[in-house]
Amino acid sequence: MSSNETPRGPIDSSRIPRYAGPATFARLPRLDEVGATDVAVVGVPFDAGVSYRPGARFGGNAIREASRLLRPYNPAQDASPFALAQVADAGDIAANPFNINEAVETIEAAADDLLGTGARMMTLGGDHTIALPLLRSVAKKHGPVALLHFDAHLDTWDTYFGAEYTHGTPFRRAVEEGILDTEALSHVGIRGPLYGKQDLTDDEKMGFGIVTSSDVYRRGADEVADQLRQRIGDRPLYISIDIDCLDPAHAPGTGTPEAGGMTSRELLEILRGLASCNLVSADVVEVAPAYDHAEITSVAASHTAYELTTIMSRQIAQARGK
Repeated sequence: MSSNETPRGPIDSSRIPRYAGPATFARLPRLDEVGATDVAVVGVPFDAGVSYRPGARFGGNAIREASRLLRPYNPAQDASPFALAQVADAGDIAANPFNINEAVETIEAAADDLLGTGARMMTLGGDHTIALPLLRSVAKKHGPVALLHFDAHLDTWDTYFGAEYTHGTPFRRAVEEGILDTEALSHVGIRGPLYGKQDLTDDEKMGFGIVTSSDVYRRGADEVADQLRQRIGDRPLYISIDIDCLDPAHAPGTGTPEAGGMTSRELLEILRGLASCNLVSADVVEVAPAYDHAEITSVAASHTAYELTTIMSRQIAQARGK
């Protein structure tokens, strides 16, 4: 949209109850209702790459349902994200659930189309397999990008059952393909058992730094955010958030839960501390609502996407001189 246009925001909840009407993200307009958007919130209902519990194909719509309670003003960032830039729900990317290779190609092509309009993407997964085609598309536009990967797991393994594309392999593939800036790669929230110490050695060789969930607990969100900002610098940044970076107490509805994770408060505070970074797109993945209770996981995921959207909207407005 142009700098002179007024963004179309969410439905007025003082006139239409939050629980009524279609569940677009934060009750925002659909993309076809606004014609063009600055930030496209898009779902990818795909979970054929999981190694344990299935169900993340339903994650995007669960996040949308939980986002009904989000409000237009974000006091933590002192911003009204939906007034600063046009944000719209772009619906879902329909990917083949029986052919991972074809699905990866479909997701990449759809992301190319959205990014080609000038929009940034806020993607709702889906399992973590989808991060690879999204990163491919972002790298076509920005070159190799910095990556912040919030997760309990490294996701830099080589193959599962001989398959190159799974939810445990996207970032190894991304490094191999040269689409990540290996001077600015970080995992946050890592914990739990590994297959062997070689997993850590291989990960370090790829260029990743690791902030464990214990590091977050001991050092605090502000110090961690400061460390991450210094590592990222002014590089174009992609943030990928597996909701299992949170402890199962805060995110039970996920496919591979691990004890000892971050709180939702810690995750949100770290993200707020990254508001000055050049965030070009992001994803929130691995919400599996069949294992959720009282929408705990979906609520955490919706607020996470809200903070990321706020960061992008603020930066778009700043670039326009608003």
